[in-house]
Amino acid sequence: MFTRQRPEAQTSPREARARFRDGLVAHTSGWSQGYVQANLVSVPRRYAIALRRFAVRNPRACPLLDVVGAGRFTTDLAEGADLRRDLPAYQVWSRGQMVARRTDVADLWDRDLVTFLLGCSFTFEPLLERAGIPLRHLEQGVNVPMYRTNRKALGARRFRGPVVVSMCPVPTDLVARAAQITMELPFAHGAPVHVGSPAMLGVRDLGRPDFGDPVRLHDGDVPVFWACGVTLQEAVVKAKLPFAITHAPGHMLITDRRARTADSGEIRTVR
Repeated sequence: MFTRQRPEAQTSPREARARFRDGLVAHTSGWSQGYVQANLVSVPRRYAIALRRFAVRNPRACPLLDVVGAGRFTTDLAEGADLRRDLPAYQVWSRGQMVARRTDVADLWDRDLVTFLLGCSFTFEPLLERAGIPLRHLEQGVNVPMYRTNRKALGARRFRGPVVVSMCPVPTDLVARAAQITMELPFAHGAPVHVGSPAMLGVRDLGRPDFGDPVRLHDGDVPVFWACGVTLQEAVVKAKLPFAITHAPGHMLITDRRARTADSGEIRTVR
């Protein structure tokens, strides 16, 4: 189980980013306990307005934490961070195809790229653990599983696609508590979008996620699904842009912002 004693959990965001900049590749689930983590999507400027509209229309899946202006690679969310180097892994896309997976994209960055940073469910994991809710993917040492669903995101011009969800198995008697905790964190996807039958989301086999790794359910567990920021990545991929950069699923930017409840004012979604 994820515990406070794990070295990654106690690593400061600045130290974690430095280690990733030096080339460490690792899923960021369980890292820097108590700090907000973020998805990254960078697209050419001419697509940015429509992509922002897509995110705003789908706030559960795409809670915007920051939009970084064309050519910039810094954010107020993480002092000293270099968005080109400080995530553990990136994916490079062209015309809907992934053409590279890299740990550094500085040489591909140009003055035309606008970057979107979205909230991530990894942010609320320590709060679940603190409430006694097990995190099966961390127990099993794997990335969280993510699935394309039969639910369609609200489109914006050329950006369309399915809602993607992440899944955590939760003991039946703790599902209500997990929902109560996460609903207070809209900047990290908020409450679950579905509990129970994967088939109702169009997910045929929990053992074959579209992203991440399969996770074994224990006796008494029920699958609980949260909206996932990979929804934005899927919209970019389906739009077949000539060029885009995204984080690799599960490999996030760890920010300097503390995870707070919705009424604290510490983190707010971009409007």
